Amino acid sequence: MKCPGQDSRFWKPDDIFQAKCPECGAEVEFFKDDTARLCKKCGLRFMNPKMDFGCASYCKYADQCLGDLSPELLKEREKLFKDRVAMEMKNYFGTDFRRISHADRVARYAKEIGTGEGGNMAVVLTAAYLHDIGIKQAEARFQSSAARYQEELGPPIARDILEKLGASPDLIEEVCDIIGHHHHPRSTETVNFRSLYDADLITNLQEKYQDSPPDEARMEALIASDAFLTESGRELARGVFLK
Repeated sequence: MKCPGQDSRFWKPDDIFQAKCPECGAEVEFFKDDTARLCKKCGLRFMNPKMDFGCASYCKYADQCLGDLSPELLKEREKLFKDRVAMEMKNYFGTDFRRISHADRVARYAKEIGTGEGGNMAVVLTAAYLHDIGIKQAEARFQSSAARYQEELGPPIARDILEKLGASPDLIEEVCDIIGHHHHPRSTETVNFRSLYDADLITNLQEKYQDSPPDEARMEALIASDAFLTESGRELARGVFLK
C-alpha cells in the first residue's frame, strides 16, 4: 500500500505549487513529493520549501517511499530524528522539568563539543537527550538516583524509545552502550562518549555552583586536569566558568 501522503489520489489543489528560485527569483513548479527541482532559468537545483519530513524523520521505510534523498534533505531528516528523540525524552519525564532542563543543556553542550571533536552528531545528541533516562525508574525502585542504577536501568528504556522511532541498529547499540556507563569512562573511549561525558560534567558543575560562583583557581585546575576528556570540553568549560 502506498503512503497516503505520497499518493496523488489524496492530494489537494495546493499540493502542486510555484516557488521562487532563491538565486534568480524565477517561478519553479513543485509537486508536494518533489525533494528538489532545477530552475530552468539559472540552473540552480534547490530544495522543496514545503517538503514535509514528519514521517520520514523516523519511518524505517522512508527511503523506499521517497527514494534517494539529497544531502541537504538527509541532513534535515537527521535533525528531525533528533528532535523526536528530544520530544520522547520530554514526554517520558513529564512534569519533571529539572531533568528535562538538564538533558536539554547537556545536548546543547554536547553539540558544541561533538562538533569540535568531529563526533557523529546523531549518536552524540541522541545519547545526550537520553543519558539520564534511567533515573526515573532508579528513584522508583531503589529510592536513589545513584549512577550505577541509572546505568543499569537506562539502556532498556532508551532501546525501546529508539526502536519505536525506527533508529538504525548500530545507532541504538552505541547509544545504549554510552548510557550504560556514561558516568564511568573506560580506559579507551570513542569521541562520541567523550563529547557526552564532558557536556554532562559541565552541566553538573553548573548545577552544583548555581547559587554561588566557583573559586576560579580551583576551577581552572579542574578544567586542566584529566577530569575532562576532550579539548573542546575544556575550552567550553573555560568559557562557561571563567568568563
